[in-house]
Amino acid sequence: MAVAMVSCGIPTSLKPIEKQPISTPGFFNGSLALNPVQKLHITPKRLALSGSTIIPKASVTAVEQDGSSQETAAVPTPKVVIDLDSDPEATIVEVTFGDRLGALLDTMNALKNLGLNVVKANVCLDSSGKHNTFAITKASTGRKVDDPELLEAIRLTIINNMMEYHPESSSRLAMGEAFGVFQPYQKIDVDIATHIRVYDDAPERSLLCVETADRPGLIVDLVKTITDINVDVESGEFDTEGLLAKAKFHVNYKGKALIKPLQQVLANSLRYFLRRPTTEDASF
Repeated sequence: MAVAMVSCGIPTSLKPIEKQPISTPGFFNGSLALNPVQKLHITPKRLALSGSTIIPKASVTAVEQDGSSQETAAVPTPKVVIDLDSDPEATIVEVTFGDRLGALLDTMNALKNLGLNVVKANVCLDSSGKHNTFAITKASTGRKVDDPELLEAIRLTIINNMMEYHPESSSRLAMGEAFGVFQPYQKIDVDIATHIRVYDDAPERSLLCVETADRPGLIVDLVKTITDINVDVESGEFDTEGLLAKAKFHVNYKGKALIKPLQQVLANSLRYFLRRPTTEDASF
């Protein structure tokens, strides 16, 4: 399938991306059960997700195709948006890092290695920076990506590629602490950064908004915590904005909006999960 990229209205041909099958269970389908969570394997110098390409720690001299590593005093805030609401046929991914990103050909190739097709790509420049937008589907089915483990793999792949080809971005990303060249410019207090709200969205669903400190595996962990109390996740959006993660999920309980007591239970469960200290099992 050929991919057409539009750079502010100017079409550019890209090489076809070959289909590569992948078998991943979906979860935005009203099911109450979540498939077993795929473990993230983390080492000091690389970040790997089972079934995905291992991307080594960023090097200062790495340069991506059509882009360059620029180090200035004012490093913009990297943003990765994964949107499952805007398009019924594809998952929309938007990547922004000021005006420093190129065509992201290496990033698209990395997504292909996850068994995905980039069916459309747009680039647009405005006052906030250069916005690279991809419409992604699963190569095996041609449908949008809605599995939390694969969505997390997409997010981590994009962030790792950004740190690889733009090392200065690691100073503005939570993942930079373990995997980047530069340490994050500040530490985020999880208790202060965590905000959880549940709103009535429609008679048949509610809107859950979560803001917290970012970390690897967060999409999978959030969805598991929600489904563990028998709340269904229909769709949503997950944004990585520098050191923070912001999620919006459309949720329901047995096809209806959450009543106030259940909203409180959901908020308390997420707040406890996000704020609890993380301790390795081997330490016990």
